[in-house]
Formats: sequence, structure tokens, C-alpha cells
Amino acid sequence: MKRLNARPLAALILSASLVGLAGCSQDMSDLQGEIARIKQRPAAPIEPVPEMPPFESYTYPERTADLRNPFAELRFGEAADGPAVADTSGPRPDPSRPREVLEEFPLDALRMVGTLQQDGMLWGLIRDPGGTIHRVQPGNHMGQNHGRIVALSDQKASLVELVPNGRGGWMEREASLAVKE
Repeated sequence: MKRLNARPLAALILSASLVGLAGCSQDMSDLQGEIARIKQRPAAPIEPVPEMPPFESYTYPERTADLRNPFAELRFGEAADGPAVADTSGPRPDPSRPREVLEEFPLDALRMVGTLQQDGMLWGLIRDPGGTIHRVQPGNHMGQNHGRIVALSDQKASLVELVPNGRGGWMEREASLAVKE
């Protein structure tokens, strides 16, 4: 096997590189002259900053008939002469009642899938969003608005929900969950 001498190969590579670099050295006097000419031009004057009118602040009145302070806390249900009295009469949710499993879900996420007759008692079959089927009967609770089942038939479960009335109290609202075919 013939061995190559590295010296002539290195000399060849070095000479080719020098020839390549020599081609890159051009006369740049015309470019430098143009740059010098541009730098000698007088600078254009800068426009002065425009005069800003002074800021006029506005103080919102505490309360008037047609305007209110947009930064003040909203108070719903207040009369013009003062705060409204909370409505404490009427139905209220029982805070001591243990919550049932179906009260974790909004009513529109639950589906009534049928009924079951067992020992003379009618049970409703409710599917939760996870696919689990639950047996319910009148008196059970479901939905996130304190819904209580008041009647059960083959076609639907009728509920009474307790919802806030906007005045610090609660009101009853009828709802139902029908069997979807």
C-alpha cells in the first residue's frame, strides 16, 4: 500500500486558499468615498415635540339621579334613599343536610334513562356525565340548585329547585328531567 505524503497536500490546500482570498480583496475606495459624502451632509432638523394640552380631571359625584360613579361598588336592589333590606322570608336551603351524589352535577348534564319498578315502588334511573346510573325517588336531591324530586313518572322526574332571588333570599323554581328516547 502506497503512503501519501502530507506536506505537498497541505501546501496545495494553502495555496488554493490564498488564491481564493486574493480574489476577495477589491478596491473599496468608491464605497468609502460615498459613505464620507453622506456623512458630510447637514442633518435635517427634528420637529419639536407637540404641545400637550393639560389633563382635565373629572370628579364623579357620589350619587345623582342620572349618573353614577363607574368606579364605585355596584349595589343592586337599592332604593334611592338607601340600601335594600335583605329578603329573609321564604324557602331556604338546609346547610346541615348532607349533599347527595347527583348534586355535584348541573341538571342539564344529567339524563333520565328510564324507570324501575321494585317492591311496588317506582325508581327513576339517572345517568351522570361519567356514565354511572343512579336510582332516585321522590325526596332525593339532584342538580346544583338544591333540586328536590317531588314527583316521578315513567316519562319524567319533576323537581323544585331553590335559586337566589336577587334580594338576599331564595325562591322556588320548577324543573324536570324527561326520558330521552
